[in-house]
Amino acid sequence: MPTLLLVRHGRSTANTAGILAGWTPGVGLDERGAAQAAALPARLAGLPLAAAVTSPLQRCRETLRPLLDARPGLRLHADERIGECHYGDWSGRKLAELAEEPLWTTVQRHPSAAEFPGEEGESVRAMQARAVDAVRDWNARIEAEHGPDAVYVMCSHGDVIKSVVADAVGLHLDHFQRLAAEPGSVTAVRYTPLRPFLLRLGDTGDLAGLAPASTGPDSTAAGDAAVGGGAGAP
Repeated sequence: MPTLLLVRHGRSTANTAGILAGWTPGVGLDERGAAQAAALPARLAGLPLAAAVTSPLQRCRETLRPLLDARPGLRLHADERIGECHYGDWSGRKLAELAEEPLWTTVQRHPSAAEFPGEEGESVRAMQARAVDAVRDWNARIEAEHGPDAVYVMCSHGDVIKSVVADAVGLHLDHFQRLAAEPGSVTAVRYTPLRPFLLRLGDTGDLAGLAPASTGPDSTAAGDAAVGGGAGAP
């Protein structure tokens, strides 16, 4: 099955202002976020990308724009299922203010029980379910169209990425706050018939080692873990 590169969008104007953006329209990248986006093509230069999937929100589309400009043949697909969590009435508010709300403690300590207020609010459980469904659907599609060694990019949001990683490593949703994916980072998960492998978490550096590996002295059956840890990238 394919290798998924989960790109968190570059730093946004809402990130800089300490605001929980949610699905608020018009939230784009700030100067640093634009630089993070501009650096992405070089970071992924050694990887044969089969496709790019994005949250429909502006900050994710802006993050992938330099990559798409550098690779004119790379197809972009939008999928609302990997869009930001619907924070409901919390959207557009200062994080410092939200930290005073009783629900904040639930989000921190018991997120599987958290549901955001208002008609547009969603639960953290629902966010994870839709995002994981999207990943599984895209894994099947990418493998069918490009083969089991394909690599593809998915640009999404911090909480969404953390929830997908939690599912991949068998971590209960109540512990997903232990994970971190900063703006502009890349998290890599290689899916196999037996289990997913978390290859990178919140990586902000070089990613050449994620290229599909050729058969080597420590190669194993698909999905088997390398006993002893393996030799790593060539």
